[in-house]
Amino acid sequence: MIHRNQDLLKVTGVKGQPIMGILIEKLKTIPDERGYILHMLRCDNPVFERFGEIYFSTVYPGVVKGWHIHKKMTLNYAVPVGMIKLVLYDDRIESASRGNLMEVFMGERNHLRVTIPPGIWNGTKGIGTSMAIIANCADLPHDSNEIDRMDPFSSAIPYQWDLAHG
Repeated sequence: MIHRNQDLLKVTGVKGQPIMGILIEKLKTIPDERGYILHMLRCDNPVFERFGEIYFSTVYPGVVKGWHIHKKMTLNYAVPVGMIKLVLYDDRIESASRGNLMEVFMGERNHLRVTIPPGIWNGTKGIGTSMAIIANCADLPHDSNEIDRMDPFSSAIPYQWDLAHG
């Protein structure tokens, strides 16, 4: 089941205010005594637009990577190994969800695929005790001219990356 809009907050590990255009799907795992298969994205899934490239990024525990925004590329993130906090911020002028922030806790304890349309600021933080691997099946090949970056601690996005105790 693909979650969108208000249904996003029904997904385990999702907090904040829903952002228009964000799609989240619980990933299917098939376990047996040999290990397990984790399905990320098939070409017959309604989320699939076209293939641009697949790449993997790693993040160490406690490290923040972000902020970045793509002007044209749609991202499809999944985390097969480790755990991350993915933070999303909508700053699109025409968006009904402008100003909304979402946190998505995803990885080996919560296998999700998050589809992020162009124009959404996003960043990640490694959580837990081991390195995480982030897979991205993007609809376009990487182009350094279509991405913008911002310091993860910039006040332009109202978010604090600190650990929330309590």
